[in-house]
Amino acid sequence: MKILLITFLSLFFLTACQKENDDWSSYGKDLTNQRFSNLNQINIKNVKNLELGWQYQTGISATFQATPIVHKGVMYVSLPFNHVIALDGKTGKELWRYEHDRNPNWKMCCGPTNRGVAVHGEQIFFGTVDARLISLDIKTGEKIWDINVVENVVETESLNSLSEFDLNRDKVISGGTGVGISMAPVIYKNKVIIGITGVGYGLHIEEQGSNSPLGAVVGVAGRFGRPGFLAAYDVHSGRQVWQFDTIPKQGWEGKFTNYTGDGEVLNRDTYLEKKALAQYPDSAKYGGGSAWTTPAIDEITNTLFFGTGNPSPQMSAETRPGDNLYTVSLVALDADTGKLKWFYQQVPHDTWGYDVASPPLLFNTIKDGKIIPAVGQAGKTGWFYIHNRNNGELLVKSEAFVPQNNLFAKATPEGTIIYPGILGGSNWSPVSMNLDHHLVYVSGIHAPIKYTLHEKKSNNKVIKYTSSEPSDDPQWGLLTAINASTGKIKWQHTTEQPLLGGSLATKGNLVFLGEGNGDFNAFNAVTGELIWQTNIGAGVNAPPITYMIDDTQYVAVVAGGNKIMGYKQGDYISVYQLTK
Repeated sequence: MKILLITFLSLFFLTACQKENDDWSSYGKDLTNQRFSNLNQINIKNVKNLELGWQYQTGISATFQATPIVHKGVMYVSLPFNHVIALDGKTGKELWRYEHDRNPNWKMCCGPTNRGVAVHGEQIFFGTVDARLISLDIKTGEKIWDINVVENVVETESLNSLSEFDLNRDKVISGGTGVGISMAPVIYKNKVIIGITGVGYGLHIEEQGSNSPLGAVVGVAGRFGRPGFLAAYDVHSGRQVWQFDTIPKQGWEGKFTNYTGDGEVLNRDTYLEKKALAQYPDSAKYGGGSAWTTPAIDEITNTLFFGTGNPSPQMSAETRPGDNLYTVSLVALDADTGKLKWFYQQVPHDTWGYDVASPPLLFNTIKDGKIIPAVGQAGKTGWFYIHNRNNGELLVKSEAFVPQNNLFAKATPEGTIIYPGILGGSNWSPVSMNLDHHLVYVSGIHAPIKYTLHEKKSNNKVIKYTSSEPSDDPQWGLLTAINASTGKIKWQHTTEQPLLGGSLATKGNLVFLGEGNGDFNAFNAVTGELIWQTNIGAGVNAPPITYMIDDTQYVAVVAGGNKIMGYKQGDYISVYQLTK
């Protein structure tokens, strides 16, 4: 018992060796992406006394997903459509505001959202929906440099691609293939690192009404999109230092495996895929693989970890035979050069939209009595994957944190109900971790999806395409605490709506989490008991943070709802503190 105790104490010491400070200076708190704060002024004994300290309304009521960054007492927040504000972290007083001049001719693939800024020295950095990377002066908000990350608009699908009998043909498109940036950048060794999204998106069909949820997502076989990439840029000049393409220039077909890396059957007809390979020799040029998620970085081994999105065309795979490397993968790169170290493909030849969307996080785990440096990632598939971060070996696949049914089943003309489906599992929501209890907290989605196979006749040919849309089955959310060594579930809390936004863990043994109905909650990190709740008035679909100024701890979160999920939209930045 004594040896085991020493081992665990060593585990937590090694994981928490990075110096703690009172700021929230990076998207994931630090380069580990653990979203764990050592602040404990607010704790399970006094959280019931938490009250609104100040609130700022941005004037832009739209899907709001940003992580506020707090640096030297100032809060920096990226707003929908890429405006940026600086606020006094104690009072909420506006210090400056940057208004983004968006390219009106650029096709916005994925809505107006932006997940945050990065700070370094006297500069702020952020990516935009029109695929630009911008640096601002941290004191004034004035632009220092502005570069186009991608020069050209890519060809996209249209409603004309659908069958004349398809009911979606008479609706409105809210998104499709088109390049943008939604992730918050990360800074490392005077490089700002960021990736592009939207390159394998498919058509998003919008329902009527300002707060109506997304209708169908349609994947049309064809030559749409382009490869995604993650790239590093010099912080001073904006010059590109390296670029990693998420589609390899050779060999993207892979080994034509009919199994996931953890042994799940994919129901592929690899014989027909191999026959079709000669028909589509250049399909990798349209390969997709968006970079949705802010990387984690191991400073000891100089390794960067990030996730890639689905291949293009989305869901309809006739024109892209093979495994479609490196899509739907956790990827490890040399952080100095962008060279590939290893990758783990969660779903080869993905036809369901199982992007690796939730940010990876770094921690140490125990296996066979040994401490192993690990990287974890909450999959859309409904499992939390734990890898040896030195070589990519899968150490543990957790117990399923959401219900699973018909996983990896094929679309059919009558419609196949699958869960988790295109929404997840866990979507882009970041995981948090309590180092003291070795638990990770995953925001989960239970939303059954109907995958339907359609046909369209064109030039005496039959073209097949796939649509995915929520079924009429009940939906709900699940906050799950998972042991970061065994993958066993410690506890779960069910919410009335699917969870989208992410969590915060603190030394005060608290887990903070928002919901689409506007509730903002604090849970006991060990038991899962709900011990504090307030309602902000708009969907709380962004990750909370905490920080301290002048010996007062604050908890902050933005609330602007989510258009795709149908959660009420708003424009709030809310900051809470203990009553005196």
